[in-house]
Amino acid sequence: MNEENKPNGQETPKSNPGGSTAGASSWKRLLAKKWFSPAAFMAAAAIIVTLMWLYQGSGQLEMTEDNQPGQEAAEGSSETGEQPGVIDEETLEVLAGNETMQWPVLNRDELVIATPFYEAQASEEERQAAMVQVGNTFTAHMGIDFTQADDQPFDVLAAMSGKVSHVEQHPVSGYIVEITHPESVVTIYQGVSDVTVKTGDEVKQGTIIAKSGRNELEKDLGNHLHFEIRQNGEAINPDALLPE
Repeated sequence: MNEENKPNGQETPKSNPGGSTAGASSWKRLLAKKWFSPAAFMAAAAIIVTLMWLYQGSGQLEMTEDNQPGQEAAEGSSETGEQPGVIDEETLEVLAGNETMQWPVLNRDELVIATPFYEAQASEEERQAAMVQVGNTFTAHMGIDFTQADDQPFDVLAAMSGKVSHVEQHPVSGYIVEITHPESVVTIYQGVSDVTVKTGDEVKQGTIIAKSGRNELEKDLGNHLHFEIRQNGEAINPDALLPE
């Protein structure tokens, strides 16, 4: 059919040079360029690095602000200059102002110190005498062990007024009684028997709180009392506080 024979109002369809086919061809030509892939990679990397830098910067700021109180506390604790296990003069004054610590037994002269307190500055012979063997291990003795020549039980007294903070029957160490005093000082009476106090009791100096006893840890000593003094958990040589 020629042009003259076509029905009126109908035209032959024509291609569209500016359509989607042309757009796809342009992108293909762009992607085919050798410089396109490296350039796209560099742009993406720059965006990622920028985002990471912004995120890390804000995180460091928050950490610095949060850590300031902790840093101040650490610096404050280092300024005390106190040595662990050494009772300071201020504590001695406070304790002396209330009471003078006494021996935890009634007749000190009738008792023997079977195992002394371990002092690192003592002679080698004294250090060896202050070692306790547990199985195949030797440990430093952090208290004083009292015994009586006839191996009979004797009264155990509160060395200073205070509050009974702990009472326990340990399978190896026997009965343990702890009394808390001013300045975080605690006296410990270990391996005792016939305990007469309970946790929470207020006791006066010289009150009978138990009797000496036996335990598995130091069974070779027979009937005895293991006595300790601690301040803030650190062992103190009783000789520093007890009368001569």
